[in-house]
Parts: sequence; structure tokens; C-alpha cells
Amino acid sequence: MLSTDTIYALSSGSLPAGVATIRVSGPATADVLTLLCGTLPSERIATLRTIRTRNGEMLDRGLVLHFPAPASFTGEDCCELQVHGGRAVVSAILDELAGIDGLRHAEAGEFARRAFQNGKLDLVEVEGLADLIAAETEMQRRLAVEQSGGGQSALYSGWARRLTHARAMIEAELDFADEEDVPGSVSTKIWEDVERLREEIDGHIARAGLAEIIRDGLKIVIAGEPNAGKSSLLNALARRDIAIVTEIAGTTRDVLAVDLSLAGFSIKLFDTAGLRETEEIVEREGIRRAREVIADADLVLLLSEKPGAFEVGEGFPEGIPVIRVATKIDRTTPSWGASDADIFLSTRTGEGMAELLTVLQSYLPDLAGKTALAMPSRKRHVDCLRQASAALEHSLDAGDLELRAEQLRQAADALGRITGRVDVENLLDVIFSEFCIGK
Repeated sequence: MLSTDTIYALSSGSLPAGVATIRVSGPATADVLTLLCGTLPSERIATLRTIRTRNGEMLDRGLVLHFPAPASFTGEDCCELQVHGGRAVVSAILDELAGIDGLRHAEAGEFARRAFQNGKLDLVEVEGLADLIAAETEMQRRLAVEQSGGGQSALYSGWARRLTHARAMIEAELDFADEEDVPGSVSTKIWEDVERLREEIDGHIARAGLAEIIRDGLKIVIAGEPNAGKSSLLNALARRDIAIVTEIAGTTRDVLAVDLSLAGFSIKLFDTAGLRETEEIVEREGIRRAREVIADADLVLLLSEKPGAFEVGEGFPEGIPVIRVATKIDRTTPSWGASDADIFLSTRTGEGMAELLTVLQSYLPDLAGKTALAMPSRKRHVDCLRQASAALEHSLDAGDLELRAEQLRQAADALGRITGRVDVENLLDVIFSEFCIGK
């Protein structure tokens, strides 16, 4: 991609829509506006203009905004055409733009990439912007706002400044030890701060699991013997018919998944094949897949329609919390004891459903009182943070001062790779490919 090109794309949602926004960015932006609208509108003021072809034929009337560089999203000359969101209208304007010399359609994520290259956003902010666009729950929105707004970048930048100071003091001691104005043994206070910094980074890494739950959702698997009411519970929680429900044991042969929102968090709910011994080939494959998804679960709802049938959960991996759920309690038999299960419910009458939701909510992270959600939400962040922490630990253990200074440099480089300050070319294509065309 050449930053000297002028690019354009539809930057709003799918069509048809009430309003569609077409974005243009690059050195020819002002010429494009003059060509389409007759005269150049005032800077950063929404102006109602008639948009015409080069032959003077009217395409639409809409609001036009002009953002001269560097005060724009991309840092380049940029404009937006807010027009009626009909497919024919948008297609006609895009066709007209395609016919202008020097213009080309933007590639996926190219507007955001130019913003990064021009210093308007760092990589964490870019990734936060992508997450903000994709956010479906309140907590996902809050996490994305923290990142796209620069809150997390500010944390990493603060750590980087402390490392820069430490390295400067140590280099001064190494290179100018004979100078009177360079204090000797400056390392003592520096290494105390390095130790504190390592502890702060480790504490930050520890919150990655919480960020994963917020961003990717809490994985809850519904398991149990055949005909225990698993598909009925999935449908009841989703409040729509997703799984087929019959009285025939083994109806569900594959893993069914649905995304829900609970208390502002994303919940990924999985319905699985009934767990039992069988010689039927398709059902056995379904059971194998069920055990695979159980092994990756954050929480398992183990269902049974009769007391004493929870033994199928004895082979579950250790460390995964299991809630025993007694189902079909609206039936007169069998008789359940108070200690036979953790939750008693009937999807037919709704009894016990509120209690189940309350229990599920207790497994969600407690973010009460937290106004900021600065935490690593991507594996790339965690990997770099672990590298930084390891380098800091090595710097504390190394004996030679020059080796210790080199470890600090490696830690600073690892932090810099998170925000894109160093060695990021190999990351760019992966990161920006997550964006849709027009962002």
C-alpha cells in the first residue's frame, strides 16, 4: 500500500441504511471535493451540498465534511460524504470516485493503518478500535474504550519511561563513572524500581484471564446423560428454538453454540451430545466432541433427570467448576433430596431458572467500582509482557552491570512491540487484516 495514494471506501454499516458515510483520504482529497461538490466546503464544518458527476448529473444531496491534515483520523487530508444509504446511491458515488485519476478503493483496515503510520494511533489503540466496532456487550465496550482511548497505552508508556530512566542512569554510571556529577552506585534505587516494575507487569499479566472472559465470553457447557434436558435448557436460556427437542435419547449429535449476554458480559453456551457408552458411530463422534468442548470450558452445567445420575461427570478434567442441575422437576417422579443437586429447575414451568441465572452470574468477574479496564486482552500483549517480565527478572539476577543494562533494553523493546514503537512490521498485516473495508 502506498501512502501517497488517495483512497476511498464506504465506512458505515451494511446497506440499505438511513445514512451512509463514504470516506476519502489522501493528497487528492480537496480536488475530489471540488470535483464532486463544485467548491471546497469550510474545514471541519458539516455542509449540505449537491454531489454531482463530472458531467454535472446529480447523484445525491448530503452532508460533506472536510478534515485537512494533520487534524483528521488518518493524519492526512480527509473527507466524509454523508449521503442517503440506498444501494444505488452509494454504488453511483463509488463508481464516480473510481473514475477519478489517482484514486483507488481502500484495502481492509487501510484507513486505520494510515492513522498508525502517521502517529494518530498506536497498535493497542488500533486493536481497541477493532474491538469497539465488534463489541456486543457492555463489558466488551468498556474494555475496547479503555484501549482505543489510549488508557492502556498510557500505562505501557509509563512503564517504558521508567525503563528509559533506569537505562539512562545505569549507562551514565558505566560510561561516566569518573565524572563528579554522576552519582556512584545509582543502581541501588534503580533496581528497587525495576523490581517494583516487574511486580506491576506480573500483576497486569494476571488479569489476562479476566480480559479473555470479557472479550471472548465465559464458556459454559451443558452436559449430561441423553434426554436429561440439555437442549431444552439451551433453548430456555437463549429464549428461542435453537436445538431440536424430542423424547428420543441421543437427538443431539453435535455441539451447538449460542452467544448470550448476562450482566453485561458475553456468555458462550454449548449444548452437547448425551454422555454414555454407545457403539453407534455418529453418536460416538458427538460424545468425543462433547468431551473436547468440556475440556475447554470455564464452567459445566451437569444435568440429570433423576437422582444419582451425575456420575458421568466424574471423568471431567480437574479444575473445571461443575454445577449439578436437577431437571424436569415438574414431574411427580422421581423424588429429589435437597442435597442431590445444586440447582433444581423445570424448563417447562420456568421454576429454578432465576436461581440458575443468579448462580451463573456469580461466576462472572466482579468489576464493581472499577472505572478503568486496563488489562491485556490479546495473546500478543501477554506474550510481550511475559518477555518484558522475564528480561527484568534476568536483569535483577545478572551480576555484570552491562549484562543487566542489556536485559533492561530487551524489556523496553518487548513493551515497545505492544504499542508498535519498535519492530512491528511483521505484525501490521495480521493486525490490520481484522478490519473491514472502510476502517
